[in-house]
Amino acid sequence: MTTSLVNGLNVPTDLLRGGAWVDAEDGGRFEVIDPATAESIAEVANGTVADALAAVDAAHVAADGWAATAPRERARILLRAFELMTERENQLAELITRENGKALTDALGEVRYAAEFFRWYAEEAVRVSGEVTMAPSGANRIMVLRQPIGIAFLVTPWNFPAAMATRKIGPALAAGCTVILKPASETPLTALAVGAILEEAGVPAGVVNVLPSRRSGAVAEAVLADPRVRKLSFTGSTEVGRTLLKLAGEHVISSSMELGGNAPLLVLEDADLEVAVAGAMVAKMRNGGEACTAANRIYVHRSIAEEFTRRFAEAMQGLSVGPGMDGAAVGPLVNAAAVDKVDELVTEAVGRGARVVVGGSRGEGPGFYYPPTVLADVPSDAQIAHEEIFGPVAPIIVFDSDAEAIARANDTEYGLVAYVFSQDLARALRVSEKLEAGMVGINRGVVSDPAAPFGGVKQSGIGREGGHEGLLEYTESKYIAVSW
Repeated sequence: MTTSLVNGLNVPTDLLRGGAWVDAEDGGRFEVIDPATAESIAEVANGTVADALAAVDAAHVAADGWAATAPRERARILLRAFELMTERENQLAELITRENGKALTDALGEVRYAAEFFRWYAEEAVRVSGEVTMAPSGANRIMVLRQPIGIAFLVTPWNFPAAMATRKIGPALAAGCTVILKPASETPLTALAVGAILEEAGVPAGVVNVLPSRRSGAVAEAVLADPRVRKLSFTGSTEVGRTLLKLAGEHVISSSMELGGNAPLLVLEDADLEVAVAGAMVAKMRNGGEACTAANRIYVHRSIAEEFTRRFAEAMQGLSVGPGMDGAAVGPLVNAAAVDKVDELVTEAVGRGARVVVGGSRGEGPGFYYPPTVLADVPSDAQIAHEEIFGPVAPIIVFDSDAEAIARANDTEYGLVAYVFSQDLARALRVSEKLEAGMVGINRGVVSDPAAPFGGVKQSGIGREGGHEGLLEYTESKYIAVSW
């Protein structure tokens, strides 16, 4: 196994296939860049189409044996993976910070969240239950079995390289499926480290295969064209999700999609401002704003807008910016293109009349920095109010009534998550029911939980991850008509 020394850690840098660590078919490798310094920290095997198809072969060979493995044994392996991740949480957090750029505290939070998916699905593995009922006619029984859907192709993003992997691998293994994990090329090291942990935990050869590659399109097309692959799970942009759905549609492959967001955060006039500011800080700045659940548009009632903006801007201004490994609260964005996009959105909004309260201009190199930024008086037609920001920028928009806030919040093709702040729970619930979102946080800035169904509506996705529903995404229901 080829490894690279990253921050004192020996990290696998080859492909994991069929229980072996192997180089790419053509020997090619690609660099992993530290966003804090813009310098290379490792070279990883660059999987080819041939490697991808070989991974399908390995997953296929292991499929029947894993599907027949007792649920309790699957649970034992997943629980051991949880224990190993927890024991090594500090080393894994450092690895995430080095290849992703996020603050070390955010990285540590991610590792703990990621590990919980293994524990949760260790508990769910023994609960893949079916049912038996009497047919209404009385002629026979209706027996329903839940069986593994088959080989799953898992495509994960760079912003949560550990959690998005475990959120897919956990339920797939619990259900009895074998998997091929294709991590984002910006952050392959964490995925490879998770693969090594699963191997150490006792996952049989070929059950988990990890395929880093910069040939994403060609690899996905080849894997999804293989008739042995029966499941696609993707987390990433809506644009890429649409492309993958087309590929999956050609072969009628079951697909789970966790796509882009444009999360509204509503601060009603009766909100506790201290709670609202604290919640907005978490909703906006978790992971430095590079999260699909990040508050993208902050709607504040006119009567409290000035005070909320003042307090929120003070909190944003108090955040330190710098390398995540050095203890900064806000690390760099993932790459130069991310900085360019954020800067363009801010510039366009200011050009339309938005006012910069804090921040507002790109940081100095060599890393990829953008400071925490608050924009007030943002017009509703500004580009920043309609596109996912994926950075530490908070546009504040004023509203005058609940109906107006709801209409503006729903004026988007996305519908992943929304946030509502109000001291009147009945009112907050009424507003929540009218918001077009798959998830709503009331008086809190975080909704993610391994035990809860995570997912969106409209262009934000299909299906759910987490909770019992996340397990069912990797099963097929088989109906058997039987008389006795």
